[in-house]
Amino acid sequence: MKIIDGIENLKKGIPYPVLTLGNFDGVHTGHQAIFRMLTECAREHNGTSVVFTFVPHPLRVIAPERAPKLLTTYKDKFRLIESFGIDVIICANFTKEFAGVSAEDFVADVLHKTLGVKEIFIGANYFFGKGRKGSPELLKELGAKYGFTVNVVEEIRINGLTPSSSGIRGLVAKGKVDEAAVLLGRLFSVEGIVVEGARRGKKILNVPTANLLTANELLPRDGVYAVIAEIDGKKYGGATNIGYNPTFEDKKFSFETHILDFEGELLGKTLRVSFIKRIRDEIKFSDVEDLAVQIRKDINDVKLILEKHKL
Repeated sequence: MKIIDGIENLKKGIPYPVLTLGNFDGVHTGHQAIFRMLTECAREHNGTSVVFTFVPHPLRVIAPERAPKLLTTYKDKFRLIESFGIDVIICANFTKEFAGVSAEDFVADVLHKTLGVKEIFIGANYFFGKGRKGSPELLKELGAKYGFTVNVVEEIRINGLTPSSSGIRGLVAKGKVDEAAVLLGRLFSVEGIVVEGARRGKKILNVPTANLLTANELLPRDGVYAVIAEIDGKKYGGATNIGYNPTFEDKKFSFETHILDFEGELLGKTLRVSFIKRIRDEIKFSDVEDLAVQIRKDINDVKLILEKHKL
């Protein structure tokens, strides 16, 4: 997959560009449906599947106070998009100047003149251009004017819900990672580097943990989770605690994962944690012994959950 950084680096010559536009945060099941149609159309015409997206998220520029914490880092988003067979990603640098471009000018100057788009796939609720005046209906009118086809993809519904990035963010923030997974089409995951921690898990509780430093903006609500931990391409079951370790009153945020059946050094390694289910809230225990009893129970609960979940 080729990544084109900036509209200024766009060039004509992409064979039969079949394009979709959007932020695609989380790359959820609704996005995936569009990507499948996009790649199928491109194959039928010996063309090129193109995802046009924006960096940073437009709200960071238009209304920073309303900008969401993102489900995926850009690295993860691009990795996921590539997994659906997309040929090209175009990353437009979203600035105040870009936000002021009308929908008509964007279509005429970028999609038609510069890119020479042949077909476009968008969701039924996608809007673009200055003031979000660019609607699917307007895009169809402009398509007729400039000679490209616009395909409006109807929303999909899963368990009565329409997948949306904002809705999934809400579920993750509430710790409802199992519900989020249904709409994402995969487990919500976070990647980072294992860093030095307080080492209380190993020294005091005999339950060693990997402390994760991550660039992910959005994390699940504080609590204990059954997870899958991936290190060096191998997957293990695990229990993750997110929060402030109230029993020890150090008030320092931590993201700690105990990895089942793992032996070896993790410091400095890349670790991906995928969330299966929230087990409980963080609890302040009266002493370390009570905490140790609860951790053993948590690990047993995790093992029961993992029996039903294929690694």
